[in-house]
Amino acid sequence: MRKAALFMVLLSVSVHLNAQQTIKRTLKLMGSRFDITVVAKDSTAANNYIDMAVVEITRIEKRISSWDPNSETSLINANAGIKPVKVSQELFDLIKRAIGISNLTDGAFDISYASMDKIWKFDGSMAQMPSEEEIKNSVSKVGFQNILLNEAERTVFLKLPGMKIGFGAIGKGYAADKAKELLKTKGVEAGIINASGDMNTWGKQINGESWKVAITNPMDKNKAFALLPIKNEAVVTSGDYEKFVEFNGTRYAHIIDPRTGYPATGIISVTVFAPKAELADALATSVFVMGIEVGLNRINQLPKIECIIIDAEGKIHTSDHIEIATK
Repeated sequence: MRKAALFMVLLSVSVHLNAQQTIKRTLKLMGSRFDITVVAKDSTAANNYIDMAVVEITRIEKRISSWDPNSETSLINANAGIKPVKVSQELFDLIKRAIGISNLTDGAFDISYASMDKIWKFDGSMAQMPSEEEIKNSVSKVGFQNILLNEAERTVFLKLPGMKIGFGAIGKGYAADKAKELLKTKGVEAGIINASGDMNTWGKQINGESWKVAITNPMDKNKAFALLPIKNEAVVTSGDYEKFVEFNGTRYAHIIDPRTGYPATGIISVTVFAPKAELADALATSVFVMGIEVGLNRINQLPKIECIIIDAEGKIHTSDHIEIATK
């Protein structure tokens, strides 16, 4: 469930000579590239706001990271099959929402994917497919149904020994949402948090126009096939145009179905528009796994959610209410 490399291009972000300025800073946070853009009265104010966003994102990383042995997530994983772990309300609620998305997507999204054995290699070293038995065993400890929450005690218990949870497919989107929320409370009227392609916007550019995003054609990364305005919402793309393997004429994506252990096939990119980056993040991965027909059907049932899919032949599929201005 790794996120694809960034292939959304932010357009029209520049500094204008008027009462406000648009300032952008690029940093490495949560092990990924973050581009934080704010509209403010001057560069000093803008950089102060960006510093606030960085502090918030760093706080979230310390809470949800499965690499930090002192994080709440690591404590949950260390006690899998042993005992429930009391956690903060913030982490409890995030896990609860993640389980809700798992139910919504019939398990195509699952934070317990972290316990999957890494039997697929997408670095060019694989000479043959894993065996059916290896694939089956690789997901033996995966299953959101075995994440047990106790509302009264605010505890999380992973039922199976060796089970793990991870937020690789939702964490950066959540961080982008929280940074946006913080900056809005501080009076920042417009900006963008771009967390390696998990993009969250609010307000408008200082010329009065909506922020715009170009969706890159994964068949030709130097070209964009669509230009769309984004208004106070998030857009996330999951893609597979670089990391894949091919056996017997079938192309297998690096995004693994946590229910089966098999990589996704038939799709090379999914872009989801949603009110929050956390949800868009999870749904982009889920649609990739569910496939075109099931994925679009599910998206069309959700309010304020839209989706663009590019299949393995380069054909574009969209949800019911999205309008694309092709380039």
